[in-house]
Amino acid sequence: MDFLIREVLPTEYAELGEITAHAYLQDGLLTFGEADWYLGELKNVAKRAAAADVLVAVEQDRLLGGVTFVPSPGPMADLARSGEAEIRMLAVAHAARGRGVGEALVRACVDRARAAGDRTGIVLSTQPLMRTAHRIYERLGFTRVPERDWNPIPEHPEFTLLTYELTL
Repeated sequence: MDFLIREVLPTEYAELGEITAHAYLQDGLLTFGEADWYLGELKNVAKRAAAADVLVAVEQDRLLGGVTFVPSPGPMADLARSGEAEIRMLAVAHAARGRGVGEALVRACVDRARAAGDRTGIVLSTQPLMRTAHRIYERLGFTRVPERDWNPIPEHPEFTLLTYELTL
């Protein structure tokens, strides 16, 4: 691995926010008019870092991608239950894809959840279109939990996020 995984620095918030927003936009993941609201959430790394751990993959001084690790239920958790950690907003810059960056970021989250010692599992939500991410999750031992699928946009009942979990 020719890159490092570490916590994001405040001076990198804006850049990581742009990488995350561009990844979601370029992959066609903001499809129901939520772009304005959710784009702001994706860009607001300072907000995420205040409530969770934001990790980045860095090659020399260049950010390759990032992920939000939510160690327990709280303001940044969408579906974590007691004893669970959650992964959110995984994004890899298009130029860095295919190098194992996404997998390394997910592994770092799993390692943090295990190191906590009291986490029973780790969960995440993903869109059906995120097939590359699904393969990463499955390769790392995550399994689909259809009974925990959910809809964050009630006015669009056809929009469902898929849930994956890993038992620790």
